[in-house]
Amino acid sequence: MKLSHVLFALLMTPIAMAQSAAPVPAGPPTVAEAKAFLDHAEADLLALSNEASLAGWVQATYITDDTEALAAKANERLLTRTNEIVIAARRFKGLKLPPDMARKFMLLNLNGTPTDPKLVAELTQTSTALDGMYGKGKYCPPGKTGPEVNSENACLGIEQIDVLMAKSRDPKELQDLWEGWHRISPPMRDKYARLVELSNQGAREFGFKDTGDLWRSNYDMTPAEFSAELERTWTQLEPLYRELHAYVRFKLVQKYGAAAERPDGMIPAYLLGNMWAQEWGNIYDIVAPPQTSYKMYDLEAALKQQIGPVSELEAGKKMARYGEGFFTSLGFEPLPATFWERSQFIKPRDRDVVCHASAWDVDNDQDLRIKMCIKVDADNFTTVHHEEGHNFYQRAYRNQPFLFRGGANDGFHEAIGDSIALSITPDYLKKLKLIDEIPPAEADIPLQLRTALDKIAFLPFGLLIDKWRWQVFSGETKPADYNKAWWALREKYQGVAPPTPRDESNFDPGAKYHIPGNVPYARYFLARIYQFQFYKAMCDASGYKGPLNRCSFYGSKEAGAKLNAMLEAGQSKPWQQTLKAMTGTDHLDAGPMLEYFDPLYKWLKEQNAANKVSPGWQVK
Repeated sequence: MKLSHVLFALLMTPIAMAQSAAPVPAGPPTVAEAKAFLDHAEADLLALSNEASLAGWVQATYITDDTEALAAKANERLLTRTNEIVIAARRFKGLKLPPDMARKFMLLNLNGTPTDPKLVAELTQTSTALDGMYGKGKYCPPGKTGPEVNSENACLGIEQIDVLMAKSRDPKELQDLWEGWHRISPPMRDKYARLVELSNQGAREFGFKDTGDLWRSNYDMTPAEFSAELERTWTQLEPLYRELHAYVRFKLVQKYGAAAERPDGMIPAYLLGNMWAQEWGNIYDIVAPPQTSYKMYDLEAALKQQIGPVSELEAGKKMARYGEGFFTSLGFEPLPATFWERSQFIKPRDRDVVCHASAWDVDNDQDLRIKMCIKVDADNFTTVHHEEGHNFYQRAYRNQPFLFRGGANDGFHEAIGDSIALSITPDYLKKLKLIDEIPPAEADIPLQLRTALDKIAFLPFGLLIDKWRWQVFSGETKPADYNKAWWALREKYQGVAPPTPRDESNFDPGAKYHIPGNVPYARYFLARIYQFQFYKAMCDASGYKGPLNRCSFYGSKEAGAKLNAMLEAGQSKPWQQTLKAMTGTDHLDAGPMLEYFDPLYKWLKEQNAANKVSPGWQVK
């Protein structure tokens, strides 16, 4: 999920720098001069960053040609100043500095935009245009009518399509929705190719091989070490994914017959309940284990009953209150009043907006907001916990110097809310009076399966998005092969296939927001791992004893204190140190995730053996 606003997408780093040009002092640089340079720059940045944030908010919540132009111009000013200050900072290269100042300069150098003002303008305009093309994208089914359709033009936005993809069990309708939405992206292809050229030019001007090299340099390790870290962790988790894939494939064939069955063992992507087949929880009803004596609770029905017959806006706000309530139970202060006044909780009826959920820190202080099109259902219940995790993180590090106001790395930012969401256990739901009783142990497998359909199923998708882009940025994948390379990775890692043959008249990557939005995606893969590390650490701090999957640290001030200490540190030190203080481990570790899903992993292997299903698939 997008962390903040278009500023991050343009800079590809949590750092953006700005300062008015100043005369270069005579003589060799000094530590005092370097400190003054940084102090002035951090103060100057605040105004430009806030300007870009506000323009980005308006552009995302009121998409017009005018708001896109205003957002592009605000970012152009910011990026132009950024380049000036990064170049000026070279004067201090090699100067022995205190650790905090050295880190600020290191973060500052993680910049990569063109220095030619005309190219900066083109970059911001291209990026904003792509963002708007996605936000305005619609599929217009021939002859489609009904309550799920925009009454003005009988066309569907992605938020409406998401609902239909989640609930429909008609393979033909699902295929039509999938193909219809993927028709929004071919017009993006040329602009995206130009975005790649502009991004790469900027990265190379600042000493990086390409934009992918720049992105992988943001993790306090070399790009090669970072790539190896991801592959190492995926190797630990791939066997579990393959067992889940085999089980789901078997169930889909049982449900849909020939529509789901392929000789290569891959799963048709449009049958998995999600436009991008990135999370599969929406098809739980198809793959659920046989009914036990315990009838599983219906969280969506419970939420609707508790929220009651209120307006759509009030329902959205009540959903957001659940997320806030979890954090306040840990000892955090409530969200500011402006959060409830300025956030976008539902889709406006009168204009195009970017419905993709995101959390915003508009003034780098306390103007915290979420931008969502909230529906009352289980997925949105989880999402509000996730997005507000960003907001509480943003507020916790607001007293750090500006250059340290960010997550320890971008994966940390995504993982905070998700680690809280893992604590949405039956015990938590009972405390909220959403359910009357805690399910017995026999219900653990159904609950774990439902969680794995999102958490485990996502892993290969979270990995391949940036693998595709790294290949694009490096030149390994040319524009003429964008789609071919996309599906090669999706087949290799996910084991999913498109419903119909795809060629280069398609641009299927552009149908996923983070590609036209230019938001780095490895953060989401990292977050899937980190969240279990954070979750286990907070469970331990709360004094919980028992199976990890049943832990909820809701109400634990001890867990809250541990979490807050990590959040307050921001980006002030290498993430490895921040992680070790939180978990006792200084590296990405799949161990807690495997511990959490160990009962399910054993059950899946038993089921696949009984069904005579072999994990794996054949790639062309």
